[in-house]
Amino acid sequence: MYLTKEEKQDLFAKHGKGTNDTGSAEGQIALFTQRISHLSGHLKTNRKDYNTERSLVMLVGKRRSLLDYLMKKDIMRYRAIVKELGLRK
Repeated sequence: MYLTKEEKQDLFAKHGKGTNDTGSAEGQIALFTQRISHLSGHLKTNRKDYNTERSLVMLVGKRRSLLDYLMKKDIMRYRAIVKELGLRK
């Protein structure tokens, strides 16, 4: 896979509550963002890869759902993760 175990742990340590906290909304959003950017780069070179395009759309939907949940639950955490990752909303 494109992310090693150490890279994932660093990602969760930076955005989540710790290296082993893989279930937090912030950690999941950061992981989805990393995967979305990876798939977007793949689709730039392979524009007819429709299975990857479908996966990308599904990932964006999952990330949007988690962001909506976080916005309803705690607006300060939502604003922090959006600012950290540089998302539009």
